Amino acid sequence: MSTHRYHQHFTVSWDQLHRDVRELCHRLVERDFQGIVAITRGGLIPAALIARELNVRLIDTVCIKSYDHKDQGELEVMKGVDHDGDGWLLVDDLVDTGKTARKVREMLPKAHFVTVYAKPEGRPLVDQYLTEVAQDCWIQFPWDMGVAYVEPLADQVKR
Repeated sequence: MSTHRYHQHFTVSWDQLHRDVRELCHRLVERDFQGIVAITRGGLIPAALIARELNVRLIDTVCIKSYDHKDQGELEVMKGVDHDGDGWLLVDDLVDTGKTARKVREMLPKAHFVTVYAKPEGRPLVDQYLTEVAQDCWIQFPWDMGVAYVEPLADQVKR
C-alpha cells in the first residue's frame, strides 16, 4: 500500500481518544470479559483505558507488524496467544484494510473484537467500533505527535 492512497487526514487528540474509548466502553459495560488482548502497538492505549473502565485486570497482547509509517507491507506476527479468545475482548485502535484483523480473527476466532475507529474495508471484521472513517483518510494518533511552539500569526505576517 502506498502513502498516495490517503487524501484526507483526521487528527485525534488525547482528549478525543479518551472520550471515544469511554463511549465505546459504555457499549461494553454490560458484558463480562475474563481478559483483554491488545493488538500492538495501536491497541495498547485503548486497551489500557478499556481495562480501567471495565475493571479488567488480565491483559495480554498479540504483536503484529504491518505498517512502516503510512506504508503497509507484509504481516509479521511477533507474538501470539495460547487460546482461542473465548471470553476475551480483543482491542485495536483502528481496523483499516482488514489485513491485520483477518490474521487476529484466525488466531482468536471466539474473541469479541472492538476498535475505536473503523474504515469500510475492515469494518465487517470487527464486532463493534465507535467511529467510521473514510478509507482514504490517514488517522494521526496522539502517540505519533508532539507538542511544538507555533509562532503567532502577527509575527509570521511581519516577516
